[in-house]
Amino acid sequence: MEHLFAILGVGFLLGIKHALEPDHVVAVSTIVGENKSPWRSGFLGVFWGIGHTLTLLVIFLILFLSQTSIPGAWEKSFELGVGFMLIYLGFSSFLPKKNKARKSGKAVRNQLLFKSMLIGQIHGLAGSAAMTLLVVSTVDSLQGALIYIGTFGTGTVLGMLLFTLVLSLPFLFTVNKQRINMLLTRGTAILSICYGIYYIYVIGFSNGLFI
Repeated sequence: MEHLFAILGVGFLLGIKHALEPDHVVAVSTIVGENKSPWRSGFLGVFWGIGHTLTLLVIFLILFLSQTSIPGAWEKSFELGVGFMLIYLGFSSFLPKKNKARKSGKAVRNQLLFKSMLIGQIHGLAGSAAMTLLVVSTVDSLQGALIYIGTFGTGTVLGMLLFTLVLSLPFLFTVNKQRINMLLTRGTAILSICYGIYYIYVIGFSNGLFI
């Protein structure tokens, strides 16, 4: 029993650490600035974690039941999708927000929550192969695997919740300073584009997908 708790504790801490990986942080940063409340920003982190965990769970079950694994080329292709997503998120921050202005505040918030969950799902898909190997090497039963993924997922939700709460503060403090607020928003967008290009280069060339 103590061994099980130790494994779950490690899974929880790994989940928090996983949530704060650079590509996750950069992606969520592009949409946090669209909220005026730290708590609403925190919900973005929670929904990212939910989307990420559900995808890991579904992919693991498919692989477990079919007794197969994700081919290396597929794994790299999923990761490549993260790079393209980062570029898209960055460029979308520069697009006019006229259509959003016509919507109710509730509709905009729901759209952002859905967007955050979708980002989490894409990240979950990209990390599903590595997560499957980790689970298989850590626990030896389906029940244990599901508990481990759930614990890991709880860690990712908490980690991203705390990160989005902290990240929202600069945007909150500059909400009445339009120029500074815009610089923060544009800065995160440019960072997302640059990191996306770098990510694609690493996956495509350094990791050999395009070679």
